[in-house]
Amino acid sequence: MGLEEWENDEEIKIFREYLRIPTVQPDVDYTACVEFLKRQASSLNLPVDVVYPSLPTKPVVIIKWEGSQPELPSIILNSHMDVVPVFRDKWTHDPFSADLDSEGRIYARGTQDMKCVGTQYLGAIRSLKASGFKPKRTLYVSFVPDEEIGGKLGMAELVKTEYYAKMNVGFSLDEGGTSETDTYHLFYGERLRWAFKIRFNGTSGHGSLLLPNTAGVKLNYVLNKLTEYRTSQEDLLAKDPSLSKGDVTTLNLTQLSGGVQSNVVPPFFEAVFDLRVAVTVDVVAFEKQIRDWCKEAGDGVEIEFIVQEPCVAPTKLDGSNPFWVAFKAASDELGLKVHPIVCPGATDSRYIRHRGIPAIGFSPIKNTTLRIHDNDEFLSADVYLHGIEVYKKIIPNLSNA
Repeated sequence: MGLEEWENDEEIKIFREYLRIPTVQPDVDYTACVEFLKRQASSLNLPVDVVYPSLPTKPVVIIKWEGSQPELPSIILNSHMDVVPVFRDKWTHDPFSADLDSEGRIYARGTQDMKCVGTQYLGAIRSLKASGFKPKRTLYVSFVPDEEIGGKLGMAELVKTEYYAKMNVGFSLDEGGTSETDTYHLFYGERLRWAFKIRFNGTSGHGSLLLPNTAGVKLNYVLNKLTEYRTSQEDLLAKDPSLSKGDVTTLNLTQLSGGVQSNVVPPFFEAVFDLRVAVTVDVVAFEKQIRDWCKEAGDGVEIEFIVQEPCVAPTKLDGSNPFWVAFKAASDELGLKVHPIVCPGATDSRYIRHRGIPAIGFSPIKNTTLRIHDNDEFLSADVYLHGIEVYKKIIPNLSNA
């Protein structure tokens, strides 16, 4: 296709219109986005609800395509409406203009993460309806707020509602990742986010003395233990090329405070650590190990967890999961190369999985420079349109599983 064909393509027009709505964090106004999605539902002749599971400023838009057997557990096709902030001076195109260049690249925040997926679902459904297809299971196309800031007032609250319970969800499809090769990434699980603060109390006094039991010595002991563990994870990645970032535990010192003057030994230091715990880790044993290191450092070492997400089992990718079987059959028929990995970050799928429902993250983006959360985020028009074709096979397979 050429520039004129891309510009006149109805699906590309819809995508670009969506991208021009600046649902950028923080303090997003979702009003224009909700109205856009209502118009899309109307064009598809499908009913739409707007629910507010947390606050009046945090809408969830849900478009329903009822199945021929609505008593069966339903399918959620989920995406989030919000996007991350931009640094306009670092962009070569206005990040909310959805410029289309001569090579077919559409530049805008949200092209890869993840407004593309939301309108690709709708494009696939538009084509399927036109062909006369009728799903067996009911399909819900959901558009949630605030995923980019953790989803606490979006999907996390939606799954607690009576509305969600009545949806009778059996499976969720959500965002995956951008692939720079011809192999698609598929997320079947996510690492747990932990963050803890350790306060090291100790003897204070003059900086010229070798005082016993100082906060600095205790900090050094624990920091060395945690750094050794971090190094072990780096070694795992280096030694096994089959591992991805999501297969190991990351651990980073992110904040350090204490002390008032260079010649005064302070009475305490505080250190904050951020961890993303791999799905293979025995979290009970791991927490005990961290607490044991704190005890070994000496008296007066206190640990407080700021974030400690509960353990959530990854989605099974085997014959026991009929939705995976259906997804794989579709991808095999299309000749897609799909590589299942643990998501190195976090998505709304974790809230679905936490309630015992299988969820897969998949974005049909390949052979594309990774620009998620980066400047000059873009997506090729041809890649976008091919993604609709991919969903036209996946969605029927899932609905008929």
